Amino acid sequence: MTPAPLFNEVAEGPDDGQGVWLQTSDGKRLRAGFWNAAGPKGTVVLLPGRSEYVEKYGRTAAALSQSGYATLTVDWRGQGMSDRALVDPLVGHVTDFAEYQTDLDVLMSFARAQGLPQPLHMLAHSMGGTIGLRALMRGLPFRTAVFSGPMWGILISPAMRPVATVLSATSTLLGYSHRYVLGTGPAIYVTDSPFERNTLTTNPDMWDYMRRQALAHPELSLGGPSFGWLHAALTECRALGRLPSPVLPTLCAMGARERIVDPAPILARMSRWPNGHLRIVQNSEHEVLMERPALRDAFLTDATALFGQ
Repeated sequence: MTPAPLFNEVAEGPDDGQGVWLQTSDGKRLRAGFWNAAGPKGTVVLLPGRSEYVEKYGRTAAALSQSGYATLTVDWRGQGMSDRALVDPLVGHVTDFAEYQTDLDVLMSFARAQGLPQPLHMLAHSMGGTIGLRALMRGLPFRTAVFSGPMWGILISPAMRPVATVLSATSTLLGYSHRYVLGTGPAIYVTDSPFERNTLTTNPDMWDYMRRQALAHPELSLGGPSFGWLHAALTECRALGRLPSPVLPTLCAMGARERIVDPAPILARMSRWPNGHLRIVQNSEHEVLMERPALRDAFLTDATALFGQ
């Protein structure tokens, strides 16, 4: 695979981080990132959330490297430096969440072809948790799975949920599936929102880390989702909610202040997941991996303990 840009000056990961271009079966070009570890015990396949990109997880990769795990991650189609679907590159858009499974398939093929350290462990955040849960149900070869604020449901007020469902479902028929969901737009959250009112982290250092990345490389950023993405997400969350959890060791962390994804499906699924454990992280917002060191490190300690079982 040909080298791809990896902006190490903002990633703050291990020194040997590298980027590669991957080609999906439906012709999309994706960018993946890999960080190795000394004498690795395995590889963590890190599945990012909506609007995220490889460099955001440089610090996470550094922490995993110190624990003996390599890290492989990806810019999903439509975000980061991977191919974007629309003329407006800031609209987050897919027509079906199966497209993300196509992305994950080529990432897993890369891991096999390159002989990355085994076994493979999943670490999935937010929308990555939706993609990751479907992947486990498909039987992809992960030894363990760790979730952070997984998007197994979208937080919409009861009054607005029927409206959002109808508008998104009819968007393709009426020709506006490519448009931003009402109340969103091209604004970049970490550069256009004040830290004091953010719903991602209580850690000002991590907020500054994400903000510096977005300012240094605006081409990595993404605005709001499209109606098409919303319809695809609601459809996938409903479909997954009807299926039983796979049987493999699993840890799920959810911030006690969660305000991005719907906590109810997380609580419901983890209450019945065989060999699964839920951690409610007190004083944490949505992104536990971007939280204050004590919270983040405790989560990663639990995660690597599970990986090492």
